[in-house]
Amino acid sequence: MLERDGIIELREGFNAVSTAQASLQESIAALARRASVETSTRNLADIDSYSSLLPAGTDVFVTWLPGMPYHHAVSVAKRLRHVGMNPVPHVAARMLASREAATDFLGRLRGEAQVTRALVISGDAAVPVGPYDSSLSLLETGLLQEHGIRSVGIAGYPEGHPRIPAAKLQDVLDAKISWASRSGSDLFIVSQFCFEGHAILDWLKQLRSRGVSLPVRVGVAGPATVRALIHYGMRCGIGNSLRALGSHGISLTRLLVQHGPEQVVHRIAQSGAGSGIAGLHLFPFGNFAQSARWLEAVRAGRFQLGEPGAGFVLQG
Repeated sequence: MLERDGIIELREGFNAVSTAQASLQESIAALARRASVETSTRNLADIDSYSSLLPAGTDVFVTWLPGMPYHHAVSVAKRLRHVGMNPVPHVAARMLASREAATDFLGRLRGEAQVTRALVISGDAAVPVGPYDSSLSLLETGLLQEHGIRSVGIAGYPEGHPRIPAAKLQDVLDAKISWASRSGSDLFIVSQFCFEGHAILDWLKQLRSRGVSLPVRVGVAGPATVRALIHYGMRCGIGNSLRALGSHGISLTRLLVQHGPEQVVHRIAQSGAGSGIAGLHLFPFGNFAQSARWLEAVRAGRFQLGEPGAGFVLQG
């Protein structure tokens, strides 16, 4: 009887582990199913393939690169809408030369691409080219609401901002939440990418402890070589997690190794925080198709879980 009981206990323990793994795998897949992705293409023809890479209606964020006229962002958004994606353009406040330019840009986005959602950022310009020195100053004009854009994304920084003190970031976030309440806008956060899951989870915990309940899209770096990730991480001011990426030593061979967000996504899903996250947000760093294929595999559950902390491995 004892031997039989032992076998039953082993079977029950195995079933419990299997159930937990299946639940974790589903949580990971769900994060991918709710994902958005960025595009920075300068070639409009590239967009024609997106419908074969992503489900219809996927949020595709349109980056506004320095030196790029806003008319190109409109053209990208229009093409995305044509192939069945939902275009979510970046609106960079410091890159708008005037109120007239802002009105024209937003009017074109709405009229030509039926844009209803946008990510409003300050932008990379060190000195504003026009009257808006911050994303908040543009939000407060009311121009987005006038053009029917009421779903508004703002930036979040799990590792802090290289030039803005933490207290200032909190004050600005509070001001944006107040603006959203007054204007009737739906505010959400898109976080900067990060290479460590615990940094993202700590940041989310801090947000929630302050009573910030906004939906959060968690930024992760799409599959890329370690060299590319270090390059973009340095450009974007990524902190401790960038150092962790190179903590095992950097050799020429390792620089060329592909590195994906599997460990970060695994950590987030395993924590149980996945249900409180709007979804992932992939930064593809110029390789849109590779990131889209990664998302498709994870959405479909074509991956094998590794040891705790080891992430997962795509299959096929």
